[in-house]
Amino acid sequence: MVLRLVLGDQLSHNISSLSDVVPKRDAILMCEVWEEATYVKHHKKKIAFLFSAMRHFAEELTDKGFRVHYIKLDDPKNKGSFRGEIRRITHIHKPDQIIITMPSEYRVLKDIQDWESELGISVEIRSDNRFLCTPEEMADWANGRKQLRMEYFYREMRKKYNILMDGNRPVGGKWNLDTQNRKPPSKELRPPSPTTCVPDVTTKSVFDLVHRKFSTHFGDLEPFHYAVTRKQALQKLKDFLNLRLPHFGEYQDAMLQGEPWMYHSHISHYLNCGLLEPLEVIQAAECTFTEGHAPLNAVEGFIRQILGWREYVRGIYWLKMPEYSKENFFNAQRKLPWLYWSGDTKMNCLRQCVLDTKQNAYAHHIQRLMVLGNFALLAGIDPKEVNEWYLIVYADAYEWVELPNVSGMTLFADGGYLASKPYAAGGSYINRMSDYCKSCTYNVNKKTGPQACPFNYLYWNFFICNADKLRGNPRLGHSFRTLENMGVKKTETVKADAKRFLKKLDRDEQV
Repeated sequence: MVLRLVLGDQLSHNISSLSDVVPKRDAILMCEVWEEATYVKHHKKKIAFLFSAMRHFAEELTDKGFRVHYIKLDDPKNKGSFRGEIRRITHIHKPDQIIITMPSEYRVLKDIQDWESELGISVEIRSDNRFLCTPEEMADWANGRKQLRMEYFYREMRKKYNILMDGNRPVGGKWNLDTQNRKPPSKELRPPSPTTCVPDVTTKSVFDLVHRKFSTHFGDLEPFHYAVTRKQALQKLKDFLNLRLPHFGEYQDAMLQGEPWMYHSHISHYLNCGLLEPLEVIQAAECTFTEGHAPLNAVEGFIRQILGWREYVRGIYWLKMPEYSKENFFNAQRKLPWLYWSGDTKMNCLRQCVLDTKQNAYAHHIQRLMVLGNFALLAGIDPKEVNEWYLIVYADAYEWVELPNVSGMTLFADGGYLASKPYAAGGSYINRMSDYCKSCTYNVNKKTGPQACPFNYLYWNFFICNADKLRGNPRLGHSFRTLENMGVKKTETVKADAKRFLKKLDRDEQV
């Protein structure tokens, strides 16, 4: 008998571990384990989503005639970890071999690699066929390059899979149409409401479990409208392609109070747990362009997020772990402020993004990068604490995708290995791309003083404090020339305002 372990983020019927499963011979093991649910205190909605999706997937496998051992979290025999459950199940069923698809996180892979010697059973770890670039391919691409820029990786992936290509050239003549995708929001924007899925009996039973076992975890469990089956996830994808994709490109960076979903797809958590597969999503989006239902700038921008960025950060993760998790280029030491959990701040942009995250276990990429992440960068918050927060609060967060995005893109903690410059911005960027500033206690047009938007003086204070590390960056020449022209009196005012603000932040006073 072959025991095939399917992890909670491998909910694909095409997963490599099940490619040659023999129903009458093999058994499939799926486990809800305490260790995975609590190694960080995941958002309640994230736990409910994954456990419900796992249970539905197990039901689908059973309906197909497979023998499934599904271990629920509150099963009294549950040992609480993958290793414990594997040890228990192998002792009972005595399989000849264990087959598993490569896990998405480094710590889980390291654990699995010890099983064979510990159990005395052959353990085969197969490549994860849901991704479009293997770690080995990424290593080959990176070999000998001084800089690993996503743009060049993305072009190679476009060619490899013949996506939006006209022979050897990109459709439309340009690889990247991002300059068309930075339109600020207008008062007239009316994004469609998200597609909702009504929780069934299985999902409601998971709600009961979450209420009992995870009541102290962050976030709101309800309302809950996530897809928990492949059929539902496909409907979510279809609705995005029809209703949001035509406007996704131009408004992908826009933020509106009370509109957390905007024109985004809201499918990253379905991709990351296996309910949707990247190539099918990419090809479906490409079809909307070829059939004339969405413009090229929207389709290219969306495809770049999946075929380019998603594959790229996964490659960086496996290329640089475990050292990557320790990166702290700016030696940032500040503790994560309580406002990241409570939303209790006079800074309306931060309040809106935290409260959206608390309710939905979701925020779109500009909220994550240019509001929540930008503040963490400028305030000098410890990358370990920021990484843990992002891993906890978002339903699509796994270390492979979260760590490079946060340490590399958001915090520049790797010193420029992933991004060519820090994504630091003052209040003017947030004001341009949102309506948050209109309802804020602070004045975004004031640069210094008690009423000034804190992003404004924190931005310049960041460059003052890190000048020795950043002055030589060719993409920051304009910022340092502006800083030099500010004069001593103004820079001293900036430093004093930042010091006053950060002291209050450290005391967890409302800022």
